[in-house]
Amino acid sequence: MTVSVFDLGDDENRFSPDWLQRAHSFLDGVSDALVTTGGGKFYSNGLDLDWLMANGDQAAKYVAEVQELFARVLTLPVPTVAAVNGHAFGAGAMLAMAHDFRVMRSDRGYFCFPEADINIPFTPGMAGLIQAKLTPAAAIASMTTGRRFGGSEALAVGLVDEIAAEGDVVKMASERVEALAGKDRGTLGAIKATMFAPAVAALRTPA
Repeated sequence: MTVSVFDLGDDENRFSPDWLQRAHSFLDGVSDALVTTGGGKFYSNGLDLDWLMANGDQAAKYVAEVQELFARVLTLPVPTVAAVNGHAFGAGAMLAMAHDFRVMRSDRGYFCFPEADINIPFTPGMAGLIQAKLTPAAAIASMTTGRRFGGSEALAVGLVDEIAAEGDVVKMASERVEALAGKDRGTLGAIKATMFAPAVAALRTPA
């Protein structure tokens, strides 16, 4: 059994077109289980706003590609855990949310959907993804406030499933997927596709 660990990068790990291509290429090779994590103080800051500002005519295509990555991770036919090593903001937090489970560093880093404070409404697909994973109360607390949740706060509201010391985040995430690995890919993929059908349909519908 192989746990594939995808290192998102060691900077802000924003979703540039090249980064998105790298992510899909990595997912192509995942056979048993997936853990994603960052290499620095960020898990991911999400959308590459600099690229978007310079390529506004490609905004719709870019958002569709980001949402396709979310849909793919959401329905990946293997156990998936996000090892949130640091800040997870906006679309970066949504990527973590697309995993089956999340383990977050306990002493540093924020989990945040800042859209209400930066005047960028959620697309139906992004809202559908988040709401598919959270209780209504947790969705309101995180989506409408722009609040930055530290590890223990994120755990309390249900944004993450476990917290760990910095050096144990990836280890704990790997142990969690190892315990779940080995299930039939076709069955698990079908279960996820059924569970999250509304969110996946919204993610794959042009915003």
